[in-house]
Amino acid sequence: MVKYVYLFEEGNAAMKDLLGGKGANLAEMTNIGLPVPPGFIVTTDTCNEFSAAGHQFPFGMEDQVRENIAILERRLGRVFGHEDNPLLVSVRSGAPVSMPGMMDTVLNLGLNDRTMEGLARSTGDERFALDCYRRFIHMFGDVVMGVEHYHFESILQTQKDRSRVRFDNELTAADWAEVINRYKTLIQDETGRSFPQEPFEQLFMAIYAVFNSWNNDRAITYRKINKISDTLGTAVNVQTMVFGNMGNDSGSGVAFTRNPSTGEHKVYGEYLINAQGEDVVAGTRTPLPIDALAKDLPAVYEEFTRVCRLLDQHYRNMQDIEFTIERGKLYILQTRNGKRTVNAAVRIAVEMVEEGLITREEAMLRVEPEQLDHLLHKRIDPNAKLDVIATGLPASPGSASGEAVFDADLAEKLANEGQKVLLVRTETTPDDIHGIVAAQGVLTSRGGMTSHAAVVARGMGKPCVCGAESVKIDLEARLLRVGDITVRQGETISIDGTTGRVILGEVPMLDPELSPAFLQLLDWADDLRTLGVRANADTPEDTAKARSFGAEGIGLCRTEHMFMGQNRLPVVQRMILAETPEDKLEALAELLPMQQADFYGIFKAMEGLPVCIRLLDPPLHEFLPNAEELAVEITRLKLTGGAKAEIQAKEDILRKVRSLSEFNPMLGLRGCRLGITFIDVYRMQVRAIFNATSELIREGCSVIPEVEIPLVIDVKEFDYLKEMIDDVAREVRTETGVEAPYTVGTMIELPRAALLAGEIAASAEFFSFGTNDLTQTTLGFSRDDAEGKFLHHYLNLKLLPDNPFVVLDRKGVGKLIEMGIESGRATRPDLLVGICGEHGGEPSSIEFCHQVGMNYVSCSPYRVPIARLAAAQARVINDRLVKKDYGTK
Repeated sequence: MVKYVYLFEEGNAAMKDLLGGKGANLAEMTNIGLPVPPGFIVTTDTCNEFSAAGHQFPFGMEDQVRENIAILERRLGRVFGHEDNPLLVSVRSGAPVSMPGMMDTVLNLGLNDRTMEGLARSTGDERFALDCYRRFIHMFGDVVMGVEHYHFESILQTQKDRSRVRFDNELTAADWAEVINRYKTLIQDETGRSFPQEPFEQLFMAIYAVFNSWNNDRAITYRKINKISDTLGTAVNVQTMVFGNMGNDSGSGVAFTRNPSTGEHKVYGEYLINAQGEDVVAGTRTPLPIDALAKDLPAVYEEFTRVCRLLDQHYRNMQDIEFTIERGKLYILQTRNGKRTVNAAVRIAVEMVEEGLITREEAMLRVEPEQLDHLLHKRIDPNAKLDVIATGLPASPGSASGEAVFDADLAEKLANEGQKVLLVRTETTPDDIHGIVAAQGVLTSRGGMTSHAAVVARGMGKPCVCGAESVKIDLEARLLRVGDITVRQGETISIDGTTGRVILGEVPMLDPELSPAFLQLLDWADDLRTLGVRANADTPEDTAKARSFGAEGIGLCRTEHMFMGQNRLPVVQRMILAETPEDKLEALAELLPMQQADFYGIFKAMEGLPVCIRLLDPPLHEFLPNAEELAVEITRLKLTGGAKAEIQAKEDILRKVRSLSEFNPMLGLRGCRLGITFIDVYRMQVRAIFNATSELIREGCSVIPEVEIPLVIDVKEFDYLKEMIDDVAREVRTETGVEAPYTVGTMIELPRAALLAGEIAASAEFFSFGTNDLTQTTLGFSRDDAEGKFLHHYLNLKLLPDNPFVVLDRKGVGKLIEMGIESGRATRPDLLVGICGEHGGEPSSIEFCHQVGMNYVSCSPYRVPIARLAAAQARVINDRLVKKDYGTK
């Protein structure tokens, strides 16, 4: 018989694929002797069978649930549904991968009109029993029966207003009885059925709802954002209830074994006295810092800190812990690896190595490379004059400015239109996830450091200020007020998630400062990785920035970007429009010293390291005005009596633009075809390279130029241009008397070049895979058209696993790259191979580059640290795979 249900003591941490992360950790904590309320887990396989069977429980599951409830009854001396001594349980989801806030929870299940009275008698506290019952009806009505959350909140707020109280815990038993009656009426009106009274009916409805919620919109959105498989399924954790709302010797809280914002090795969290767990994260009351527990309940605090130390060391990772105190006794309800900011992730990884808990290799895997991006962005200038209007809790560090938007749907819409927005909410819920993704940051007026907004924003690396209670938010009017100040939707505000400040207007920002732990982690990464990391840079400033981030050279210097300067574009246009060879050469002679100065600055900034300069790649018409705009301007001049000379000049330009226009410029006169057709352009660029090289060598600098010929399809093209490059090199050597080293290679960015790489490598000394164009020409996608018109449909339908312009297409483009490297090195074993497309800074693509034996990746300067860490991770992960494979042979 298939086993669908496991008691906590039957599992362990290694069974998370079957029991879910939460269930496996509850089992593990039970087995190491921590005070965990007993319970059982319905497996993820059961969820998958449920989904496959059209939302039907598999045969035998319900019997196993009943059998395990009976075990809990015998163990605890309570009976599920008993009027005098009822057993109550919580029902929580738990996927194999942590999905905080994405799934649904029900507490106090088993209560009904009769068991509520029994609970009141057994505890001697009618108010407590009624409070538990109203919570259960609210959660069950929302999660299981589909009644919108705000209906319940509205009834509760009305009751508080009538009783003239501010907080839930100030309501009396009579107040709760009235709320319960209104909740029941609400459910009847909204669903057409009464609130269920039979406990097993409640339990199976809740299990059904948890399984069903695996495919609700917010769960699907979260999985899509975080690239979590849809086939994992969720487990269901059924756990006996303990109560934090039984008086001033009870409470509930959430804590981390280390600070999730800074990484400081100190217990960090919040709790509320006389409250259940959802009160802490719901934002209805402002929680107390965990340190205050030492004063309220010192013995409990001492035991809790001991448990935190044990879990931190046992799991060798920062833990996110939920706990409840019932009448002075501590219970641990959950532990999981905690979400953290990138600053915290880096510090924790480094300090755990220093503490001997993990190895350097393990530390590499504790930080997501993409997270490092958040360390490299800006913060508020401390010298700036700020109009601070409020201060809340610094829930997630970083700073952001944007238009205030009070609705998640609108935030997503405006962000898709290119606007920067800040999502402003009283408190966020899982239904706001898409708005948080779209926003630059989040501001809430309620909630603490462990609220939904705080946890989600920290996980995404977005700034967040929570619990700014002086900010009064009117969601219907779409405005916020702080005293006499009103901010309406569309007006710009800023937040500082590091200090909790809310600021009027846009604020000036500064570049970040990198922490010692960050630098240490990257030093370890450099020791471990075998893949080199270069940068794409076109100016001396970008080159210097790249070097400061650890770049080991320039993998792509795009010379066309140098032609776009205001002082150069007219000269470039004069060269293109020249009617005679003499006029063209005159314009090129004017461009030569400009190009030479560019290369001089870049070589000098990257002294001693290689600089790969790609000769001109785009078609010439890109340097000329737009044809339609020219035609409109000519018409305007003619209609308004413009000068004939000006009209004639513009008509000459328009004729040239039209003569150079192409039906498909990406596959037209560009790259080496341009160099072969207009070889004087390439000759000028090559002379500028060698002149700059010779000048620096005379100054005593070490220069390593690599001249790259773009878009070749055949070795004959390459040889034709290489002969010109060698001729110019000899001319400069004769003129200067300087022997300048250089290599000549090509960018492999067309399928034919990859297929004929063995022939090309006979002449080329290096390959650089230009995966942007190689992806377009392999898939037959125009990037702009694909991303604008149909690619999102392919991704939503899972016809492609990822956007191939972001994550390298290993099956197609990757196969061409493998073939190109293999055949190229068969001809030239010491062939230098790199990648210079945008994929060079994307972690999954970097892993592929490591696997196929490339020498380096090249990416934008700000992604160099990401690439350094990702390259180290690729080494660690693939070494482990090799060892695993070897061990099985």
